[in-house]
Amino acid sequence: MSTTVPADLRYAKSHEWARIAGDIATVGITDHAQHELTDVVFVELPKVGRQVKAGETCAVVESVKTASDIYSPLSGQVVEVNPAVEQNPALVNTEPYGGGWFFKLKISNPKESEALLSPADYTKQIAG
Repeated sequence: MSTTVPADLRYAKSHEWARIAGDIATVGITDHAQHELTDVVFVELPKVGRQVKAGETCAVVESVKTASDIYSPLSGQVVEVNPAVEQNPALVNTEPYGGGWFFKLKISNPKESEALLSPADYTKQIAG
C-alpha cells in the first residue's frame, strides 16, 4: 500500500494535515489515516465559530470498522466546514487532500505550525 504525502502540507502525529495559506489552515486527515479507517460512512464536523486548541478533539469520523476522533492540528477559530463530506463521507477516502477536507481554521498562534511534522518526517512516522 503506497500512501500519498503531499509536500505542501504540514502533518500532526495523529494523522491530520494542514494546508496553511496566510492565517487560514485547511484541515483534513491523511491518505494513510483513511486507508487505516477503510470505508468512511459518517463525518461529524465542528461548528463554525468554535474556538479550538491544538490537539483538541474537534470532529469525528466513523468507518465500517471504527469511530475515530479528529484533532485540530492548530489553535484557532473554525471559519468554514465542508458540507460535502457530511453529505458524501466517501470523499474522505477518495480525495483525502482535495474534496475530502474537513474544516478551515483562522490560526490564532502561527508558531504552533512549527511543531507539525514535515512531509519527510510524517513519511518516516507512517513507515514506522
